[in-house]
Amino acid sequence: MEIAIQKKTLWAGIAAVTLVAGTAGLLIGRSGGDAAPAPAAEEAGHADEKGGAEAREGFVEMTAERLQASGVLTSTVQPGSISTEIIAQATVAAPPEGQALITARADGAVVRIDRRLGDPVSAGQTIALLESRDAAAFVAQRNAAAASAQAARAAAAREQRLFNARITARQDLEAAQASRAQAEAELQRTQAAVQTAGVTDNGRYLAVRSPINGRITGVDTQLGAYVTAGTELFNVADPRRIQVDASVPAVDAQRIRPGDGAVVELPNGSTVSATVRSSTPALDPQSRTATVVLQLTGTPGGLTQGQAVRARITPRGGVAEKGFVLPEAAVQQFEGRDVAFVKVTGGFQAVPVTVGSRSGGRVQVVEGLKAGQTVVTTGAFVLKSQLGASDAGH
Repeated sequence: MEIAIQKKTLWAGIAAVTLVAGTAGLLIGRSGGDAAPAPAAEEAGHADEKGGAEAREGFVEMTAERLQASGVLTSTVQPGSISTEIIAQATVAAPPEGQALITARADGAVVRIDRRLGDPVSAGQTIALLESRDAAAFVAQRNAAAASAQAARAAAAREQRLFNARITARQDLEAAQASRAQAEAELQRTQAAVQTAGVTDNGRYLAVRSPINGRITGVDTQLGAYVTAGTELFNVADPRRIQVDASVPAVDAQRIRPGDGAVVELPNGSTVSATVRSSTPALDPQSRTATVVLQLTGTPGGLTQGQAVRARITPRGGVAEKGFVLPEAAVQQFEGRDVAFVKVTGGFQAVPVTVGSRSGGRVQVVEGLKAGQTVVTTGAFVLKSQLGASDAGH
């Protein structure tokens, strides 16, 4: 009987020890489970804070290298109105001092051509040679005039000595002096003729020279060709000297005055500032438009003579409306709002704007922008795509 009671007591003690050990293990397990994730939670908190700083709402990060590679172009906005702008098709042209038509000064055969189409030339440089009988005639006239001038000088000097010695009358001296002056004038004329015709030193050839610096844009002759005086041989143009000729309807041309501001839109999306230099008083009989000459600011690159561009002219004195005029592509739809991308530190910020009237590919922004801000005018869709991709990732 005592043995049975001892066995029951032993089994009860073992059960109690087991229960205590299990409870302690459970408590240890819970304590370890609560403490382990603490470092991970701290890192997550830092990550959220960092991500919030980088992913500023509506901000697109853009370095200078990426900006150049993306083709995004910007422009500084200034107050303007679509109703006051005159949009016209225009052509890049050479001003009168920037082009030259070179002709033959006398009859002759082309025996040498030193420059080809597109080659650079400098003012006074020989482009070709003509073998001409007129060259010999010019030289002969000059030599004869030189001899006559020499004889007239000697006769006038002799008459001066005789007059001083009281041998001849004053009228004889005056006649000799008049003959000398006439001979000197003839010599100057023949020398100018030789120089103008481009007679070479040997008196056989006539040099065809360029009057300006530039490049050869046209060649209308070939070796061996016989040409007459006045025949067009070469065209030379200076690519650094350009102007823009805008074709403006007669009604709009009446509003334009010299000094009015203008902007020339280049095919790559960039713009160049210009001012109105002059306007033709008569209309072109073919297009029924007036030609407005625009003088570009500085010497911009990317413009070639003969290139077609578009010009926007803003006459002074027009009734200006509140707002800024931008290309339609500068305003993008994002999340149901019209936005424009304004340049900020490190990239571009999408700014909500209110759009007014639209015309000719231009849009007037009446709210949301400030004068002097730099706004994306070309490539805004690229920034919108990057902004959309960024929002989708978050």
